[in-house]
Amino acid sequence: MSTDTGQTATDTGQTATDTALATTVLIIDDHLVFAQLLARALSYVDPFVCIGTATSVADGFAAVREHRPDIVVMDVRLGDGDGVSATAILTEEFPQLRVVILSAYVDAALLSRAAAAGACALIPKNGDLEEMLGVLQTAERGGFSVPPRFLRSLVGAAPPPPDPGLTSREVEVLRMLAAGVGLGTIAQELGISVNTARGHVKNLLFKLGAHTQLEAVVTAARRGLIHALPPL
Repeated sequence: MSTDTGQTATDTGQTATDTALATTVLIIDDHLVFAQLLARALSYVDPFVCIGTATSVADGFAAVREHRPDIVVMDVRLGDGDGVSATAILTEEFPQLRVVILSAYVDAALLSRAAAAGACALIPKNGDLEEMLGVLQTAERGGFSVPPRFLRSLVGAAPPPPDPGLTSREVEVLRMLAAGVGLGTIAQELGISVNTARGHVKNLLFKLGAHTQLEAVVTAARRGLIHALPPL
């Protein structure tokens, strides 16, 4: 693992107190130049502090266990393993860890795998820096955020199936899931318990015939039940 991100607490003028209050980020990507550029960009965006970079799954695991970052930015393709499989292991071991998947190639299968592995967002490596930083700022454990253009490609055209009979509260929860909001924030916004919010999600999955939150959002968008895809 490399901790030479070019943005240590000393050379950015950050104090130990600043770092304690920051959102710490570890970047796991075998393209070292890309990782260093992203680390440098994060140094200019509050409240992020990049604590280092790793170029392999093995080094990434070691770094997470040693430094306990708040967010891990994980490339899908690494020399010694698959980033999505690594995400599943890390989110099982560290339930509060937020993992954001990076990939140059995105399809429905990857989105489903990433969501099932416990990632909280997926962003394109070929997107612009502003898009990457925006996703990192909104990524929340328990949610799954993707750029609208990815969801748009999955929805396509399909004949409207029968109304699944969602309640108004379930539609509210569904809209929040589409925005990448996690269960904790959903509960807070709606003034309900996390268990109640979780129950609404389970009902949504059952009524929509979905296995994951992402599948529920895509299915609902296909049926015209929500406007999950804002204009480009």
